[in-house]
Amino acid sequence: MVESSLLSQVPLFRQLPPDTLAQLGRHLRQRHYGKGDTVFYEGDPGTSLCVVQNGRIKLGLTSTEGREIVIDLLGTGDVFGELALLDGEPRSATAVATEASDLLLLERDEFVQFLLERPTVAVALLGILSRRLRRDAQLLQDAAFLDVPARLARTILRLAEAPSAGGPAVTPRLNQTDLAGLAGTTRETLNKWLGFFQEQGFIRWEKGRISVLEPLRLRQRIV
Repeated sequence: MVESSLLSQVPLFRQLPPDTLAQLGRHLRQRHYGKGDTVFYEGDPGTSLCVVQNGRIKLGLTSTEGREIVIDLLGTGDVFGELALLDGEPRSATAVATEASDLLLLERDEFVQFLLERPTVAVALLGILSRRLRRDAQLLQDAAFLDVPARLARTILRLAEAPSAGGPAVTPRLNQTDLAGLAGTTRETLNKWLGFFQEQGFIRWEKGRISVLEPLRLRQRIV
């Protein structure tokens, strides 16, 4: 059984009372995925809602030529896999663990029943879906109207999180293939513009993490 204290940290469930969290915890299964493990593939049947307990999950699409587009990078407390459960259609993307990750899984029938009995969770889920629709619209707009350095600048700023002790915002650890997929470009072009941003003092690229040194100047590049 999953502890209530853990579920209370998940935004989707945060407003639920302790007894409801305890009830939910009895239905959740914990599963571990190693770095590089696939959670599910695009086109798989949707059988469960997934909550990231810890780690990092990449959602992406792969073209017939093998090129990958990374839709999102999810961390602790994020929820994914809900679309296939709501509409009964196959998975719309592939989910892969980019680092060792633990997930909490809720089966489809239990998920749907849980939503029907608790409108506040359904409303919270609508908020998550709305934000993802806005994200997808932004990705389409960026692909149509922004050049590579502008897309890369927006991607870095979106991923960067300010540390609690102050200092520059830093992205999660990413390999160049995933970062290129997030920015919608190739590794070669990515390396060119990462080097340029670093030479200009906008960022520092070190051991797979990007520190944002000049956020305002980086933001000005998004035109």
